[in-house]
Amino acid sequence: MGIDLPYQAKLRNPTYPLRDRAEPSARRCTLKLRRFPKTFIPAGILLTPFLLSTISTRSYAIPAFSRQYGTSCTTCHLDFPKLNDFGKAFKDAGFKFPKDDETFLKTPAVMLGAPAQKDVWPHSVWPGTIPGMPPVGLRMNNFFQFTGSNASRFNALAAPGTVAPVIPGTDFETGFFSIFMAGNFGSDIAFWVDDDISVAGDNGAGGLGDGYLKFVDIGRLIKLPKDSFSVRTGQFELDLPFTQARSINISPYDIYTESNVGAINSMVALQQNVANQFSFADAAKGIEFSGGHSYGGYHYSVALIDQNTSGVTQSANASSYVPSATGGGNGGAGFASDSSLKDIYARFSYRINLERDSESRHSIQAAGTTGPRDHTNLNLGTFYLHGKSQQGLVGADASGNPSVLYAREPYYRAGADFSFNFRTFNLFGLYMFARDNNLLPVDSSGALIPLPVGSTSAVPAGFISSVPAKFNGGFVQADYLVLPWIMAIARWDGVNSSADRINGLALNSGTAYFGPLQSTRNRFTPGIQFLIHPNIKASFEYQFRPKQVVQVVTDPATGLQEPLSPFRVNTAVVALEFVY
Repeated sequence: MGIDLPYQAKLRNPTYPLRDRAEPSARRCTLKLRRFPKTFIPAGILLTPFLLSTISTRSYAIPAFSRQYGTSCTTCHLDFPKLNDFGKAFKDAGFKFPKDDETFLKTPAVMLGAPAQKDVWPHSVWPGTIPGMPPVGLRMNNFFQFTGSNASRFNALAAPGTVAPVIPGTDFETGFFSIFMAGNFGSDIAFWVDDDISVAGDNGAGGLGDGYLKFVDIGRLIKLPKDSFSVRTGQFELDLPFTQARSINISPYDIYTESNVGAINSMVALQQNVANQFSFADAAKGIEFSGGHSYGGYHYSVALIDQNTSGVTQSANASSYVPSATGGGNGGAGFASDSSLKDIYARFSYRINLERDSESRHSIQAAGTTGPRDHTNLNLGTFYLHGKSQQGLVGADASGNPSVLYAREPYYRAGADFSFNFRTFNLFGLYMFARDNNLLPVDSSGALIPLPVGSTSAVPAGFISSVPAKFNGGFVQADYLVLPWIMAIARWDGVNSSADRINGLALNSGTAYFGPLQSTRNRFTPGIQFLIHPNIKASFEYQFRPKQVVQVVTDPATGLQEPLSPFRVNTAVVALEFVY
């Protein structure tokens, strides 16, 4: 993917003559997408390479940015929605070309006011622009899944006298139907909104993905170095090392979906009063400060976001007594936080472009023998999140009067990441460690109250600190662009959580992964993707999943719980999706 050599040369030398803008190979670009699907496999998968080989790969996609610039999706994407270096520069610049954006727009922006209004500001509204063509795109995907026969083993969990839900061996599944829009309002103010109109064919299951304004390079107003300070506010995916919301994978990264639920099993001495539902898979609401570039050199971000560790939704968290936004005497849009505390997320990374030629090394894309290409590069980074979860229990104060007691437990997530790219091969991964403090309830005598606390439990009078709840893990993925329209993928996911295993022995379904045989669970996922057109993609993924258990017995000799007959439920999925 990339722009043509003349445009790349123009980025280095503004006097370089541009190619005729009517030539389609001179331009290509499109919108990033949101959300990944869930799971699936093949019937006609063996025919896919043959069918795709009969289709021309020189046709052009027409999503929002493609329409604006008259260009192909592959200008900004390797395998949509994965960005190449030019796509990263386009995003960093506020969804516009890094230089001379007006020159490349096929449909000029509409002025909101006259340029002369700038001269009389503040006695006039500062003029802006809106895209000349509404920057709206649509995305739709469908799946076909094959599920291993071991899925029937979960029937043993059905309550006596009930019929277990059917898990079909093969299944056609409707995915997401989404609308998205993005662009620039002038004055380097960018916007992005995406919304799942329906999920699994259910309009009521949809929801907002990202919706934000970004004030790009606002540091220029106080003479800071170029692109060193930008501000984004609204709802957005955190500045993760590798996006999950716009990943090319069919299944999510396991470490991103892991929440920290402590061990609660009456047969095990370890007790953890931790029920933190936060995960990096969820969008955040708040404000983010950032700077640098994602295609070379340094990049940083610091975000202050709402804390929500209980999982309550904003729409369900309205008060009958105090209004939230748009409310009058009460009600309104609801409160997004479940406490008055805020979380802090920070990220820093540095990318080294490894081209030998200095001019090429400092360009947005490297100069190849057949045209621009992504740099050979090494990117190293780190990230950190800190918060304080809050759990309330009905208890008693020192005088024995009924009172609500709050366990406020500090927690953090910390990790490191890397990415190495050589031509069409990209190897990347991350490691993350998670820790939540653990405050156990005690009664008025100081004795521990067994978890979970119920109506027959002793009355809580306070908390004492105990063994924290921890987990760690990460992933490593290799993407290889076999041909401009074929992407081969291999991925390993690993998560280590003793609490998940302990809760599994109690057949507790409240954890991120039900009934793992071991504390460490590994998943290997190979896949392949084909661009039928730049905006139409067929994908295949096979999951070798960790072993699970649904039967547990107590060893009479040791008194310990032991799992019986572990098994795997592997899945294979085929996806077909398009953007418009």
